[in-house]
This record gives sequence, structure tokens and C-alpha cells, in this order.
Amino acid sequence: MSYADTFIRVSEDCPSETGIVPVSGRTLPPAHVIQYHLLAESPYRYTHEELLYEVHVRHKAIPEEERETRREELYTELFSKKHPCLRASMLPKKFGWGLHYNAEGKIALYARESPEYDYYTSSDEAGVKLLNAMRNKRG
Repeated sequence: MSYADTFIRVSEDCPSETGIVPVSGRTLPPAHVIQYHLLAESPYRYTHEELLYEVHVRHKAIPEEERETRREELYTELFSKKHPCLRASMLPKKFGWGLHYNAEGKIALYARESPEYDYYTSSDEAGVKLLNAMRNKRG
């Protein structure tokens, strides 16, 4: 699912008061670590589908050459099943990051304590639909 002109707030039960950079000691980092790096390094570059694809090929360590030659096949295979939206990502659920989708559906990451986060979550001028990230625990 992709959004436009939408801001995903940090979940109500997020343990972090600030945006924390997620880290992993694994050889192949988990999806939320890859999501963070892609969005932090290139704000408003990826739509939801493009982000899912990039996370998938990096998480599976698919070589660049294979990504180029099999792109359509990999893309079709990946999207043959449903995927959760970023409301379920660990970034807004645990690490304190809000996600803004612009009018084109491209995504940027904003720390909970940032002026941009405050602007999108409290300003009528922002003109965005506000959604909460999914809770960590049932309540």
C-alpha cells in the first residue's frame, strides 16, 4: 500500500522519545536497518514499492548484475504476495521515526524530535493525512 500527502506518526507505545539510528551486528541487516539507510541517505527518492524492492534485493544480497538482468522477474516475484505498509515498520514503532509521503508518494524520514516532525503532526498548513504507526503491543 502506498500513500500520498500522508504522515505516519510514531506509534503511541514507541519506547523512544527521539529518533534512534537502528544498528545490527548481522552480516545481512534486518529490513528496518536497510529501510533507515535508504531513506536517510535519499529522502523522497523512493515510493513504497520501490523501497520494498530495494530492501528485498539488499536483504537477500542479490548481486547488482543479477538485479539488472532479472529486475522484472524479481519485481514480479516480490509483489506476487502482499506486504505490510510502513505503519508496521520498526522505524516508527520502536526507533522514533516518522515517515512523510509527498504528493508523488515518495518517502522521507523525520526524527520524532525534529521541527519537520512537529510541523507535519501539528500544523494544519502541512495539508497531510495523519496516521499512527501500529502499536507494539495489543492494548
